[in-house]
Amino acid sequence: MAPNYDYSNPSPNTGASPYGSGDPYYNESTGFITPPKPPQRKNNWLKIGVPVLIVVVVAAVVGGVLGSRSHDNKSAAASGTQASATGAAAASQAVSIKQALGVLPTATDSLYLLPVYPSTTNTAAFTTPTFVANDNVALSWPTDTFKPANPQPTNVRPDRPRLIAPAYKWQALPELIPNDPYLKFWNDTNFNNATQFKAQPPVPYVMDGSNGILDPARDIKRRIKAFGYAWRMSNNTMWVDRTYQELQNAVSAGWGPDNDTKWNPSHFLDTAELTAAYAIAYDWFYDVWQPDQKQFIMQSMLTYGMNPGLTALVNNTDWWGWWADDITGNWNCVCNSGLTMGALALLGDDTSGVSEQLLNWTIPNAKANCAFGVSSDGSWVETPGYWYFGTTAHAEMSASLESATGSSYDLLTVNPNFDLTGLFHMYVTGPGSLFCWGDQGPNRFSTTANAMLYYGDKFNHPEYVLWQRDQFDASSDPWSMFYYNPAVTGAFWDGMPLDHLFDNSTTAWAAMRSSWTDEDALYVAVKAGTLTGHQTHNDLDAGDFVIDALGTRWAGETGESNYLAEGYFSSDAQDSERWLYYNQRTEGQNAIIVNGQNQLVTAAPTVEFQSSNTTQGSSTVFDAPSDSTAFFIADLTSAYGNVTSYQRGIRMINGRKQVLVQDDIDSQGTVMWRMHTNATVTVSSDGTSASLQIGQESLTMQILSPTSGAQFTTGPAKRLSTDPPLPAGQTDLDDGPIVVVMINLPAGQYSLQVLFNPQWSGMSSSDFVTPPSVPLSSWTLTSHNSS
Repeated sequence: MAPNYDYSNPSPNTGASPYGSGDPYYNESTGFITPPKPPQRKNNWLKIGVPVLIVVVVAAVVGGVLGSRSHDNKSAAASGTQASATGAAAASQAVSIKQALGVLPTATDSLYLLPVYPSTTNTAAFTTPTFVANDNVALSWPTDTFKPANPQPTNVRPDRPRLIAPAYKWQALPELIPNDPYLKFWNDTNFNNATQFKAQPPVPYVMDGSNGILDPARDIKRRIKAFGYAWRMSNNTMWVDRTYQELQNAVSAGWGPDNDTKWNPSHFLDTAELTAAYAIAYDWFYDVWQPDQKQFIMQSMLTYGMNPGLTALVNNTDWWGWWADDITGNWNCVCNSGLTMGALALLGDDTSGVSEQLLNWTIPNAKANCAFGVSSDGSWVETPGYWYFGTTAHAEMSASLESATGSSYDLLTVNPNFDLTGLFHMYVTGPGSLFCWGDQGPNRFSTTANAMLYYGDKFNHPEYVLWQRDQFDASSDPWSMFYYNPAVTGAFWDGMPLDHLFDNSTTAWAAMRSSWTDEDALYVAVKAGTLTGHQTHNDLDAGDFVIDALGTRWAGETGESNYLAEGYFSSDAQDSERWLYYNQRTEGQNAIIVNGQNQLVTAAPTVEFQSSNTTQGSSTVFDAPSDSTAFFIADLTSAYGNVTSYQRGIRMINGRKQVLVQDDIDSQGTVMWRMHTNATVTVSSDGTSASLQIGQESLTMQILSPTSGAQFTTGPAKRLSTDPPLPAGQTDLDDGPIVVVMINLPAGQYSLQVLFNPQWSGMSSSDFVTPPSVPLSSWTLTSHNSS
């Protein structure tokens, strides 16, 4: 049963109000904010649309080899009515095609519910990505009339809302929604989500271990967004009342400490997310709040969020250093974004001066740090999982500044490579899952990849918009309704290379695939960046790789470890307790270990990459040419203290139907080759081959070299008996039924070659090739063409 909160009888505490005795909702004797009761209203309008799908993306999956799934449970491919128009893609034609195709279905057995593309060669439907110019208000956004000649952070638009979605966009939606199947689908889903949240009790206060309330904070934020959307699109006051109930609850007696640390500023992510939630509520419901409610919401934001944030920025107190010059990851983005949204929402009403002061700090700090969470190659410096948190916050901050004041103040451009981060997200996504190295991150709640829609529009990358609009998480967040440019048309894959190298030394990695639109496609990704410089989210995983084929992941990641474990985030030094946990150790990766030891954190790999530069074209039906290939070579010698030389190479062969993994190593210590899989593994009697089975699909592995002394063995994803002990009282997470395929060799010099053969339908044994043995130093695009 939901708790029966008594908002009028707060518990005593020792907080302090910046408004002193002038605050009508602050009790000086108890030190607590008492919210006013909501007024009674009546429903005066019905909402638009009928909900058709409840979509709530709540968490990243932890444990298990990410992306493994049974191919025989795959959802049916989309057929859909195909548009028959030919000739130039004029605006009206593009709209007709969009309407005819509708929203693509998703593969329900894919971890990230990736879209299923129809099999078609219709070049009218799928052609060059572009934004089609159109002045028809029913087909594109109207022009924003708020265009200050000299934008200033404290000079806000005269009307509400200010944040993300100004009034002109809300007014245009009723005309846009019926003419765009994506907006229609997202609108229905947003209403359905709001309905689901409404039926639940207010978010309870739950500590995430000893230091955080991030899950409740982000849960509240996603609810406020959903309620706000439902209110503004329906004018049904039940959403107003339900929103206020949520706001009251998060400052009520017993919801956290009864003082000004209620929103947990010692873990400022929590504080920032709650501040953003209250800012959205204050701004989106501005015209309907009663004066005492506005005062209460503003006071809550100032006391529990914005004043602690300003204190940290100005006084550099001993809190988490999210504002420090070397914090370029999601922490800086989330914290600065939440405070900025709070300040923008309160400007003109906040007489304390806190809002103005905050904007003087948050904008330059985010420009110097958050904006450089993207490295020079477009990769997110932490991990692919943390990309979601960082880009969501960066986009929210930029979009809020633009909508409220007319400028993002170079947040989008100060890093000249930020526009490449959309490519990072596209290439790091395989047919069934992300190549999600390192930590995946906590529960996502209100975090999605919808920043892709915003960046695609702002950076003139229609392929980003086309990619994200088909993704499952696009529908779970109201931001999609306002970031999306409905004038987009075409296919993201038309002209998109199948391969890409991300060459920054910190985030070096590459992705190769056989198709963008076939969910059975072969996908290989491998990384070899430095092992430090990732905000303590990396693993010791130089040379780690994943392989997808036949609709499943065969070589995968184990996932994160226990964030609350002792020493987990202590440092990334060689002797850090972080490197004691299996999922962070080198043995927990698809990598080689020497003498059973971790890789060196001082590793400075170098990489080489070559590709045939194959592109798919507009058709969703694609077979790579026989000479189409790509390979990645990493010199990993510096990652090991007891090898004379070591290079790992991975390449696609036989028209992208097979994969070769080759390790040329000269080692003074024992060598163990390791790969994690969710498959059932059967090793041949001589140990030189293995059959992997997942559902109805299978893949074989074969040791090509050395021809003697090398055998496959299998074991559990558990610590080695020679590993140093974990901190007292600590245990590894249970990764479930993961199998580790291993090859053990004594010290020596080897060219260890393992061939992966997915058992494609219609492909006989004679269609597979056995590649020649070629030293990595002699690899070329044609070196493996002969059998």
